[in-house]
Amino acid sequence: MYEYQWYQWTLFFFCYCFFGWIFESGYVSLKKRCFVNRGFLRLPMLPLYGTGAVMMLFVSLPVKNDLVLVYFLGVLAATALEYVTGWGMEKLFKMRYWDYRDQKFNVNGYICLSSSIAWGFLTIFLTEVIHKPVERLVLGIDEGLAYGIVGIVGTVFVADVIESTKAALELGQALEAMARMRRELEEMQVQFALLKCELRDQAEQSLERLQKEAALHLAELRRENDARMEGIRDHVLAEKIRLLEEKAEKHREKARLWRERLSGLQKFYFKGILEGNRLSIPGGYKEMLDELREELKKKKGK
Repeated sequence: MYEYQWYQWTLFFFCYCFFGWIFESGYVSLKKRCFVNRGFLRLPMLPLYGTGAVMMLFVSLPVKNDLVLVYFLGVLAATALEYVTGWGMEKLFKMRYWDYRDQKFNVNGYICLSSSIAWGFLTIFLTEVIHKPVERLVLGIDEGLAYGIVGIVGTVFVADVIESTKAALELGQALEAMARMRRELEEMQVQFALLKCELRDQAEQSLERLQKEAALHLAELRRENDARMEGIRDHVLAEKIRLLEEKAEKHREKARLWRERLSGLQKFYFKGILEGNRLSIPGGYKEMLDELREELKKKKGK
């Protein structure tokens, strides 16, 4: 293992980046039933898989005869890489490229127990099965050709990393700006709500004051109107009383004339009728007169 040259490690890295892209894009595409280009780069390469594979090979090949140790070293190395990469990309680009928060026993959504267990088995599968043909392929490439492949693929890879990083940073800045605008909008909505409540309270207070003023003004108008009406009514009552008194006086004058004309016997019978019966002024004028007088007395007494 330690006899690998730097360009051979680089070729291993490129191979496993490509194999990781095939695996992840194929899995997601089948799941969504449409092609999905997974990963951070536009090239068909996933650096996380390449880095993880190289790291797992680096820590496990020296102890490849002890599968238990290979398993646990793979779990630790891959889990640490996954957590650091996930945390760093979220802090740098303001987004998560994977999220385990819906899984049980996860840590901040960057890693989870089921994923870590799978990394251990994948490390054994990598060292015992996958890496052997890849190793034969890479070691079989001529050194000059290997340099050429590393130079060409490396140049394109670095350019893709730079452009993808710029785009991700711009997207992260845009997301941060949008989040800031949303916070400012929410603050404005709160301020508008408070202002609306304040205006409503002021309007209610103004309306209440106007209602009180209107009620006072209305009460004043009613009192003035009642005073006018009382004056008019008193005048009408006085006039009615005067007319009724005139009519009553006429009836009394007629009664006196009738009494003078009546003979003794007629006077006797007439007196019995008047004294033996409860009579009123014709047409009820006497009762109306008495009622109007009583009402007038009450008004004057207030």
